[in-house]
Amino acid sequence: MTITPAPLAGAWIIDVEKKHDERGFFARSFCVEELGAKGLETAIVQTNVSFNHRKGTLRGMHFQRAPFEEVKIVRCTRGAIFDVMVDLRPESPTLGKWFGVELSEDNHRALYIPKRFGHGFQSLTDGSEVLYMVTQYYTPAHASGLPYDDPAFGITWPLPVSVMSAADRGWKPFAGSPFAGGRTT
Repeated sequence: MTITPAPLAGAWIIDVEKKHDERGFFARSFCVEELGAKGLETAIVQTNVSFNHRKGTLRGMHFQRAPFEEVKIVRCTRGAIFDVMVDLRPESPTLGKWFGVELSEDNHRALYIPKRFGHGFQSLTDGSEVLYMVTQYYTPAHASGLPYDDPAFGITWPLPVSVMSAADRGWKPFAGSPFAGGRTT
């Protein structure tokens, strides 16, 4: 694996190193030892799959509040997505900054998203599938999010939004403090 820093403090891009032969290729996509050598958390407790019927589907921007903050390692296993993270840590030099990158079945790239980051993605193809590895169990009472189009961040999404959940449409805008997001009533 090649693990390189992303433009946001504490975030990383994970690329596989393919070993090719006549069958195709083999690559390691997760290694506790290699990630641990970079000081990254590796105690994965849950793996989730997201399937998206339509191109333009948007999910996010999600996070879990204390004490259930989670690290996510996200990979697109079918199709392609534009994956975005936003730094919500008040002590961070990259607070309020966002970073987005294409993850696809072709590039086999993953993102390591630190705790206290917002996360979302938009499907670039019909039938995309996304795999999440997380370091904390999903805790509905601590689940939160921010609007995908929050002017505080100015995220540039590649496509018009074709599908989005009612829950994701109901997040409150970022109010300058970490994890200020929540559902509107």
